[in-house]
Amino acid sequence: MENILQIAQIVTAILLVIAVLMQNSGAGLGSAFGGESSIKSTKRGAERGIFITTIVLAILFLGLTLLDVFVN
Repeated sequence: MENILQIAQIVTAILLVIAVLMQNSGAGLGSAFGGESSIKSTKRGAERGIFITTIVLAILFLGLTLLDVFVN
């Protein structure tokens, strides 16, 4: 059971990193130095799907980690 949880954690972590890297921030450092940041937009299409997938993977990773801690 330990090995299955560890493999699931590794796979989830890799997928989570990929999902985070696929997100398009669009803000950059320009807004940190007084750039235009007042434009508000909503996530649509693939961007929204990647966002929701990232949240689900993060929750799954947290759950697997807690399960691994309580099993050991």
